[in-house]
Amino acid sequence: MKKKSMLLLLGALLTPLAGSANDGFGGLSATGLQFQQSADVRMASEDLFLSPGQVRVTYVFRNQGPKETRGEIIFPLPPISLGDLVESGFALPEERLRSDNLVDFTAKVDGKRIEVRSERIAVLEPAYDQPRKASVAYDAPGQDVTGLLRELGVPLSLNVDQVRAALAGLPQTAKDRLKARGLADFYEGEPPIPAWSIIVRYHWPQIFAPGRDTIIEHSYLPAPPGGIFVWPAGNAPLDPYQQELVNTYCIDAGTRKTLAKRLHRPNAGDLAGTGTAVLLDYVLTTANTWRGPIGAFRLTIDKGKPDNVLSLCIEGIRKTGATTFVVEKKDFTPDRDLRLLIVSGLEE
Repeated sequence: MKKKSMLLLLGALLTPLAGSANDGFGGLSATGLQFQQSADVRMASEDLFLSPGQVRVTYVFRNQGPKETRGEIIFPLPPISLGDLVESGFALPEERLRSDNLVDFTAKVDGKRIEVRSERIAVLEPAYDQPRKASVAYDAPGQDVTGLLRELGVPLSLNVDQVRAALAGLPQTAKDRLKARGLADFYEGEPPIPAWSIIVRYHWPQIFAPGRDTIIEHSYLPAPPGGIFVWPAGNAPLDPYQQELVNTYCIDAGTRKTLAKRLHRPNAGDLAGTGTAVLLDYVLTTANTWRGPIGAFRLTIDKGKPDNVLSLCIEGIRKTGATTFVVEKKDFTPDRDLRLLIVSGLEE
């Protein structure tokens, strides 16, 4: 994935896994639970809590059919590019990246903690495409190259030092195979650079008994990307990156004024000042793998600190506290995914 210059406004940060060591860091979007298309099991309710520090979800599933439904519940993370880990900062520290449960994912069914399995696959992602929707990373993550890496003894690890050492120790024929497939670059006197991405999927088998509700809860520590954020003062014109932010996060006139005021610095000229931003994505459209709309949907957002500025595209949002906002909908069929912009001042 090739990164563009961020200039002043995190242009490259509009994609979840892009960033640069100086201006920003990469991270992960998040999604709901996936299930094979179900004719009988519907999502009676979803209670979703989003914040930069934690994501929690409680679902009530109802099997409306005459028989039990069995299947695999899947919680996938989007691809994590090893090439980006070599070149860029990342929202997860190294010790978390090296953990089997890198986002501390936990799940309960009907109030009881369950054992969650995890697996990893390696993919060669398609060429970088700025307008690519976050959900595409789950639906079409790329070409599966897990088998080739296992054949060559290359670990499915997010420890880039370990992976690069394994690549360096391969025989020349294996290196040539990887290079021909676009999976690695080898330079004289330099450590190899892997070009694939790793997908971590959490999953467990689930039975939905007929005529009853099943309550599933899960939580994890998100890893949203972020970096330096600069916004124009007053009515100064927007540059193309700023306009893209306006379109992506529905930054209205009132939020523009709030950003300018929050980031104001004396003698900043046409720039109000500099802060930091995190971009928290949540892929809602996976809910459409269940039967029918979500009966009752509740979204709670905590922006972290009272002075932080929040912007997103959703109707019906209301403020409920110094840092919290709530959206409630009935018979809700998501037609877009959530993308949150949360901006803080540098002094924080």
